[in-house]
Amino acid sequence: MENFGFWSVVITNFEIVLYLALGGVTLSSVLHLTNGKWRFQIRGLACSLAVLFPVAFILLLFILAAGESAFPWLAHAHDEGSHLPGWHNYTFLVARNIIGFLIVAGLYLLFIKWQHEATIDDSPCVQRRFRNIALLIPFFYFAYGTMVAWDFEMTMQAGWHSASYGAYNFQSNFHMFLGFFTVFLFFLHRSGKLVKQFEAHIFNFMAQFMLAMTILWTYLYFTQYLIMWYGRLPEEMGRYDAMMTQMSGIWWLFLVLKFVIPFCTLAITPSRHNPVIIVMVACSIVLGTWIERYVWISGSVANEYTHTPMSSISDIVVTAVVIAVSWFAVKWSLKHYGMIRND
Repeated sequence: MENFGFWSVVITNFEIVLYLALGGVTLSSVLHLTNGKWRFQIRGLACSLAVLFPVAFILLLFILAAGESAFPWLAHAHDEGSHLPGWHNYTFLVARNIIGFLIVAGLYLLFIKWQHEATIDDSPCVQRRFRNIALLIPFFYFAYGTMVAWDFEMTMQAGWHSASYGAYNFQSNFHMFLGFFTVFLFFLHRSGKLVKQFEAHIFNFMAQFMLAMTILWTYLYFTQYLIMWYGRLPEEMGRYDAMMTQMSGIWWLFLVLKFVIPFCTLAITPSRHNPVIIVMVACSIVLGTWIERYVWISGSVANEYTHTPMSSISDIVVTAVVIAVSWFAVKWSLKHYGMIRND
């Protein structure tokens, strides 16, 4: 447990990479189901991020192999008098995460394949098949996202639970994806390397989407707190209190980055038409989400077992490796599927 600060960074990086892979297909599915006309301009770019599934899977195996170093509750799972729920079974933990990942990744890759077929074949059979898989994507996103939220954050502190934590977690990570994808689109648009450019008003749509998700995230964040406070549940407030006191600086920082800056900026109409301002807000959301994930994970143990993120060489190295591998993977995907020029 002494190195749990490092493992908190690894788990945080895993969740970020995982939700970047999940987010592109999920966004494409949602836009298809809502008949968003602008989906045709960006869905190929969004789905290109699915190339990060192998990176996320390697990180997942690395974390699962770490045992009690990554899951502190495991050290006490067999203590006499310990009453951990059935969810805290390590064999079950490993099995459900590997199987769940493979099922979801397989479904998402099938979505990409059928989306391509629906693009080149207008027959009712192909279009209906694509619509059906698009209907499945949100349900699998919710179910799998809830499991990830429970396994890698909520149940890290044995006995602590929140009825809305699953929704809070996967919605927060989708919020992060929208921020990242906005930055992704901005730099691709400015690079001049896109084979097929998209219209600039897409940034306004992304800004509106991020504003809506900012408001929803804030609601879900405070929902947990209000339930515990109004319900007078001091045993559940302990985790909040510990994080707000032991990690007060970065705790309030992610609130500013994920709510104050996005809301106060994007609520002003002219800001939603300025790509530079939109990208700055998007960066704030991405950074805020990374810090948010770290706080929830590392805050599940006593303060002496963690440290300020990126304050050790191991934190920096593992994060730099993940970023570099992910960058090369996405670049390869864009070139392989002919979305950017090779020069």
